[in-house]
Amino acid sequence: MRRVVAFSLASFLLLSIAAFAQGTYKIETTKGLPGGDVSQAIQSTLQSQGETLVDSSGKTLCEVWLRKDLAAAKNPDSSANVLYGKIAEGALVGVIHFPEATKDYRGQGIKAGYYTLRYELIPEDGNHMGVSQYRDFLLLVPAAKDTDGTTPVSFDDAVKLSRDSTNTGHPGVMLLDSVSDSNKTFPAVFQDYSQNWALQEETEVGGQKLPLAIVLVGQYQG
Repeated sequence: MRRVVAFSLASFLLLSIAAFAQGTYKIETTKGLPGGDVSQAIQSTLQSQGETLVDSSGKTLCEVWLRKDLAAAKNPDSSANVLYGKIAEGALVGVIHFPEATKDYRGQGIKAGYYTLRYELIPEDGNHMGVSQYRDFLLLVPAAKDTDGTTPVSFDDAVKLSRDSTNTGHPGVMLLDSVSDSNKTFPAVFQDYSQNWALQEETEVGGQKLPLAIVLVGQYQG
């Protein structure tokens, strides 16, 4: 077995993203680097500006900063169900900030604050079938507990750290998406085929340009 995973299918599925009310969303430029508990070592790896997701009333829901150059996988995964197999598992992808406490799909709390985002793949161990069309996801880790932006984190360590992002014993997870087929603007926010809202941005992996999309608003249908 590739990994021993200490959480159930149900808990993994339903801790997908912070759930906001459905509506219309847009992004605005976030000037400067994140603050809070984000270490200088992490800050130094990030793009100089981020993106703010706001709702139709102009309320800020979250802010996202991507790493300038993601750690590259030694053996890229080219499987059909993997979108971003060029990224090393456990690599820092960026930082997200929730200005207010929010909740996941099961009503479990995610505290306000800054979180790092670590890239992982859903294990193919038979316990996580049907989670998503793709295996790519991000683990939320409280920024105070994740201060090294260079070294990828092991899967089990990332899951353990991510449990501190919720008020339960479960990790906080955000899904990665394919970029829009019709909107080729970067950065941009778009609604995908599942009616989720995703932020698409461009970064690099191993010095090569990489467009990617992160689901910020949506609801797991299963």
